[in-house]
Amino acid sequence: MASPYVLDLAEASDSDLARVGGKAGKLGELVRQGLPVPPGFVVTTEAYVAFVRGTGLDAVLTSALGRIDESRPATVEEASREIRKAFESKEMPAELRSAIVGAYEEFARRHAVKFCAVRSSATAEDLADASFAGLQETYLNVHGTEQVLDAVRKCWGSLFTPRVLVYRQKKGIDHAGLALAVLVQKMVDATVSGILFTRDPNTGENHMIVEAGWGLGEAIVGGEVTPDHYVIDGATQKIVHKQVSEQSVRYVRAESGGNRRESVPAAERSVQKLPDGRLLRLVSLARVIESRYRRPMDIEWCADAHALYVVQARPVTTIPTSTAGPATSPAPAPSAGEEAPLLRGFGASPGVAAGVARLLRGAEEMERLQAGEVLVTAMTTPDMVPAMSRAAAIVTDEGGMTCHAAIVSRELGVPCVVGTREATHVIADGSEVTVDGKTGSVYRGRRGGLEPKPAPGLPAAAAPAVESVPVTATKILVNVGVPEKAAEYARLPVSGVGLLRIEFIFTAHVREHPLALLKKGKHDELVKRLAEGIGKVCQAFHPRPVIVRTSDFKTNEYRGMPGGEPFEPLEENPMIGWRGCSRYISSVYRPAFECELEAIHRVRTELGLKNAMVMLPFVRNTWELEEIAGLLRAAGLKRSRDFKLYLMAEVPSTVLLAREFAHHCDGFSIGSNDLTQLVLGADRDSETLGRMGYFDERDPAVLRAIRLLIEGAHAEGTTVGICGQGPSVYPEFAEFLVREGIDSISLNADTVVTTSRTIAAIEQKMKLDGLRAG
Repeated sequence: MASPYVLDLAEASDSDLARVGGKAGKLGELVRQGLPVPPGFVVTTEAYVAFVRGTGLDAVLTSALGRIDESRPATVEEASREIRKAFESKEMPAELRSAIVGAYEEFARRHAVKFCAVRSSATAEDLADASFAGLQETYLNVHGTEQVLDAVRKCWGSLFTPRVLVYRQKKGIDHAGLALAVLVQKMVDATVSGILFTRDPNTGENHMIVEAGWGLGEAIVGGEVTPDHYVIDGATQKIVHKQVSEQSVRYVRAESGGNRRESVPAAERSVQKLPDGRLLRLVSLARVIESRYRRPMDIEWCADAHALYVVQARPVTTIPTSTAGPATSPAPAPSAGEEAPLLRGFGASPGVAAGVARLLRGAEEMERLQAGEVLVTAMTTPDMVPAMSRAAAIVTDEGGMTCHAAIVSRELGVPCVVGTREATHVIADGSEVTVDGKTGSVYRGRRGGLEPKPAPGLPAAAAPAVESVPVTATKILVNVGVPEKAAEYARLPVSGVGLLRIEFIFTAHVREHPLALLKKGKHDELVKRLAEGIGKVCQAFHPRPVIVRTSDFKTNEYRGMPGGEPFEPLEENPMIGWRGCSRYISSVYRPAFECELEAIHRVRTELGLKNAMVMLPFVRNTWELEEIAGLLRAAGLKRSRDFKLYLMAEVPSTVLLAREFAHHCDGFSIGSNDLTQLVLGADRDSETLGRMGYFDERDPAVLRAIRLLIEGAHAEGTTVGICGQGPSVYPEFAEFLVREGIDSISLNADTVVTTSRTIAAIEQKMKLDGLRAG
């Protein structure tokens, strides 16, 4: 597949998000890891851009999006209709059509494909902080060239459905700054399907949650059926809870293509959908996926008569800070004297809210729901997101922990109870109810004494008002990916941003290789886009410091960006190739690095945000730092009391010569992934070595390297922090760091509160140990 418009799924990479989108990127990684993923190919974002520009759609988008008035929902509907109609009516340019048809025919021939799935894969999809669950279109059981082309156009148009426009607005993601890749895969004739969470998304407990239903997964995700519900202990891998649900309908493939709804035979309705042996096989696959991404994962799976398949893997976007009791089973019966709930179901999104109940029969009645009311419905659909975003709480008849209502309510921070079976029959429209999303209970009237709902717009996982966090001597910082999340993360109890990766601003806001932009004479545009992204984060956290790590794309990642191929060499091992500081001092890339520095200077001077600091990645030598210091000074960025320069400690030379490097910076930040791979000689991207246990930051050699760095830096009066996931994943690693005197730990947002408590407990233990020793 030589065209820039198509790519074999096996070649898609998570590092190539801007080209293949989140869904395809993660599945491509899993293909190379040997996991059972249906084969396919990707229609890249370059194809989307070519279609939009080649058909004049860019003018349609600008005009329609510009007429949206956020206070008038009708304008969102009008813009969406106009844009989608335009996408579906335009003919594909000849070169683009030829590339997609050629890729499809080769794919169909090689894999004996009769039916396929055509699925959206957006650049803002399946991110660590936004799942876009069910919001963009997927077309199943598609057959033949023309149907595939039509489905691709419809997927592109689904980037602008009303529900997606509202959801992006709620998550702070720019409409105009997105592109959509499309994934075409061989269709599995699924007899059973479902979703698996590698950690309980409602409580954060170390339990795997599996849900399974007959037929295709649409009935589960749409909340049309209540699936089987299994809980697996994360430590022992034993099944600790089963709830087998009756299922009367399912979706299967229609003989002529597409899906059809049918009744489940009476003998199968109450049968366990996933036998124990298959269930444990699925759990073992999930463990491999979680170890690959080193964070809790949300996995979609299906199975035919012969095998299990993974069809999606994305980060769990909301892990609560509290682990006070599981909420993945229906709430227990009340104790003596306690008011019995009106209804019980699955606690799908934590928090408590009370309000007037508003019964909705479907999306067409959304306007009846007023802000602050409780949405009660048989099941939610993606079209109901606008109503869900203004609801105080959500209650449904059907659905499980992984249905649309559950996933989106957790994203929005709205308490939610699903699978009550009879909410629409028991709750009277206009009556007052109290919803407890943690226990899965719904009570009559306004019930006092329960915890408050998180602040509007702030997911429960990140709401500082819900739970207090102890003060720690170790400074706690947060990692920020996309700038659009800055305002939300700024409410967390942190001392600032320990890592703002400028690469995410390149992929989400710039979306083109910087040297390609400079060659086109777009210097000012490049600097402006970078400054806007950095400024948004600095403004949200001001006056707390924001440490901006300058770009650390590898050559294979840069090469995959639009316009990148002419500027990037092909390297056998990009992980230790032309990256980090070595790029900045090269005559080829220096002009682009100077744009990064100019953007940071603009944020500090024109915007007056002096909290923007700089961190340099992948430092190898002190002499390269001397040259970079000259570039910083030329850009008006000179180390001083209010401007600090930090270095990533990733290369062993930085550790071995820590005292010498300390003279060139104000602090170090340990990049534990790179440091581990270079100390152990274990490629962090090697699935084989990962499975064999070679890659582990807890290895004694890595721990000794960290100890040497802290000792050397502190001897020169220089601070040391860490910005990897290790401290939140491994409590013993966090304890090692604190005991060694680490100055700061920068965490992903969803782990700030729990890890802060871990660190506080470690510090308290150290005090007690000191008293006992004294």
